[in-house]
Amino acid sequence: MADWDDMKVFLAVARGESLSRAGRMLKCDAATVGRRVARLEEGLGIRLFNRSPQGYALTDEGARLMPHAQAIEAEMARAQDALAGPGAGINGQIRLGAPDGCATYLLPQVVAAICAENPGLEVQIVALPRVFNLSRREADMAIAVSPPAQGRLLVQKIGDYRLHLAASEGYLAHAPRLDGPGDLTRHRVIGYIPDMIFDPELDYLSSLGIDSPPLASNAISVQLGLIAQGAGLGVVHDFALPFAPGVRRVLADDFSLTRSFHLIRHGDDRRVPRLARFAQALVAGLRRELGRLEREA
Repeated sequence: MADWDDMKVFLAVARGESLSRAGRMLKCDAATVGRRVARLEEGLGIRLFNRSPQGYALTDEGARLMPHAQAIEAEMARAQDALAGPGAGINGQIRLGAPDGCATYLLPQVVAAICAENPGLEVQIVALPRVFNLSRREADMAIAVSPPAQGRLLVQKIGDYRLHLAASEGYLAHAPRLDGPGDLTRHRVIGYIPDMIFDPELDYLSSLGIDSPPLASNAISVQLGLIAQGAGLGVVHDFALPFAPGVRRVLADDFSLTRSFHLIRHGDDRRVPRLARFAQALVAGLRRELGRLEREA
């Protein structure tokens, strides 16, 4: 009969799809994980994973076990919360995925404030320009621009934010005239690498007829750095402008975008109190910080 330790190993391999990734999650070596998986399969009398050079994939039997293992995991998390007591604050480790703009300009101050009030809390911020797979537990929760269309996920809108074209004072002092969108053809425009735009909501320049900017990065923080150095102009989050003195909005009456941040959580975490408390504090903090920074922009 499988116990909770067996289920932790099963979930790690199912999510990591390899012994090495599962080992990193469990803080043990891949050989140990392999022995634990073999022992679990032998004890249950079924094969849970198909092995191949590409990794470990769930069998039909493994897929049927998955929701039961996730339910046990959620129940164990609730039990840990109950033992900690209502006044214990938020404890343990939480991994939070976010696009780099949010991770760079919003999350540091918000997460720092939450951690200051909860000394037992450990937060890992994963800033990657892609969509996070919560079903594989790449993160406990994630911030996204587009809400997912499917999956057993909890989705909460955090709030709207605005974007405008912006350029540095130094660039504008020597650049060609910029009286309207039609003048953009005479300027170097900075934007995303077209084939690395992981969310259509980030395709800021298409409405201006610009498909391939001459200077590009997959990270908004790098784009803003280039703009601040006078390399050209580009689309910037209003909440990022206070971090770039000397960069200001241009053509604000002609071009403005509104996007939204959403907090995405796994459906199994609905009744895990510490994750619910963290999510509540995170959303409230992000809303306050968005408002403050946009007022300063």
